[in-house]
Amino acid sequence: MASERDLLSTEIVNRGIESSGPNAGSLTFSVRVRRRLPDFLQSVNLKYVKLGYHHLINHAIYLATIPVLVLVFSAEVGSLSKEELWKKLWDDARYDLATVLGFFGVFVFTLSVYFMSRPRSIYLVDFACYRPHDDLKVSKDQFIEVARKSGKFNEESLEFQKRILNSSGLGDETYIPKSVITSTENTATMKEGRAEASAVMFGALDELFEKTRVRPKDIGVLVVNCSIFNPTPSLSAMIINHYKMRGNILSYNLGGMGCSAGIIAVDLARDMLQAHPNNYAVVVSTEMVGYNWYPGSDRSMLIPNCFFRMGCSAVLLSNRRRDYHRAKYRLEHIVRTHKGADDRSFRCVYQEEDENRLKGLKISKELVEIGGDALKTNITTLGPLVLPFSEQLLFFATLVSRHLFSGGGTSQPSLSSGKRPYIPDFKLAFERFCVHAASKTVLDELQKNLELSEENMEASRMTLHRFGNTSSSSIWYELAYLEAKEKVKRGDRVWQLAFGSGFKCNSLVWRSMRRVRKPSRNPWLECIERYPVNL
Repeated sequence: MASERDLLSTEIVNRGIESSGPNAGSLTFSVRVRRRLPDFLQSVNLKYVKLGYHHLINHAIYLATIPVLVLVFSAEVGSLSKEELWKKLWDDARYDLATVLGFFGVFVFTLSVYFMSRPRSIYLVDFACYRPHDDLKVSKDQFIEVARKSGKFNEESLEFQKRILNSSGLGDETYIPKSVITSTENTATMKEGRAEASAVMFGALDELFEKTRVRPKDIGVLVVNCSIFNPTPSLSAMIINHYKMRGNILSYNLGGMGCSAGIIAVDLARDMLQAHPNNYAVVVSTEMVGYNWYPGSDRSMLIPNCFFRMGCSAVLLSNRRRDYHRAKYRLEHIVRTHKGADDRSFRCVYQEEDENRLKGLKISKELVEIGGDALKTNITTLGPLVLPFSEQLLFFATLVSRHLFSGGGTSQPSLSSGKRPYIPDFKLAFERFCVHAASKTVLDELQKNLELSEENMEASRMTLHRFGNTSSSSIWYELAYLEAKEKVKRGDRVWQLAFGSGFKCNSLVWRSMRRVRKPSRNPWLECIERYPVNL
């Protein structure tokens, strides 16, 4: 097992010129020590692989018998000449009307049962991401100035936020609500929350309905997810009221489920579409930044202020066969992982009051380690569903070998043994990657452990730089980036990976139905020529 020292990483941080004290005027540095993600090459648990292989075993009988039957039938037919085959079919056989009708009835019945029992294909017709007005745009320096003018933070808290921002991976064009920019009063009010929710949700939905030419009254399922802000009436009710949607719409509102809730919302919409044929579903993913603004001095609660920014996505899903030709993507797989049974995982992202009874979102120092463990479980389950068969064989063989020779499978291989389990190459399973843009540190560790290239991580890094961490909608801003760059080709497999409080890690896999040209409406269009930027 890796030692405690192996799980730590260090970096030297330039803190700039000291403004006061005995070292005033001199350049100062500090050494930062943090936990890194667990090395996936050293820790893969066999029990999680079984979940993915369970799907394959369910279809093993077909994989084993169909090739044999085809070979036997081909050998039998191939040994006969055309005249002999015709004689066996018509001259030697004796048919009557009842036999023919009976056989035809059984064939039609079997075919009908097969097609009726098949899961319906779920198509992503199109999606939209909200881009706020330019007057809400702030640079890192302007952000600190806004925080200073609010009078809510002391110099120590301001300096801490400045250091976090400088190493965050965020650029100078992210967006924060007007209530945060202009007000010195409490921004976490229902009035400000509803105002922000109306702006981002209706902005994204207006664009979605315009792009798809679908009327709001045609929507049969509506799922909205927002972790922090959950008013009464709900956000889904606000949308229904604003667009005057039909009375029998199936509406759902998911709250408190963190940055991975967008994938959970798609999963719920898929289940609803499977049960209700010939329908549309809309999934809205967002977070209210102003309502979650923390005005205190607890450093673990100041971190969300530095990373979270305004954003919202709206996705149109369909199970209608007529949408096959105009849809952009087809849903392939959803894999969800929940670590909430573990106390550390449950409390690593936790909303509570500080010692001054100021509400905020507390981020644990163990977040990266816990997130890595959830990610390891998720990708180990996802692997058998998406990887080429050769990769699965190598992966499974090395896991079984380690399980047998270690005497149980729970022990970790030593670094000195020279035997590492084979970690499959996910670049063989996916052409495009949309990893939740949480922070630069998280993206660095994910890239290292999954051995992804800079091109694989480009959409995530550029989204973090341009829009910040927009919570559950960030994976859609990343897909919008790929579309604006015209990188999505027909048949490409897109992996959307998100993680959030609970602790949860979820994967969503799409297959492109066609080459996606640069859209006419896209949040990146005005700046896409400047990206990628050198970070």
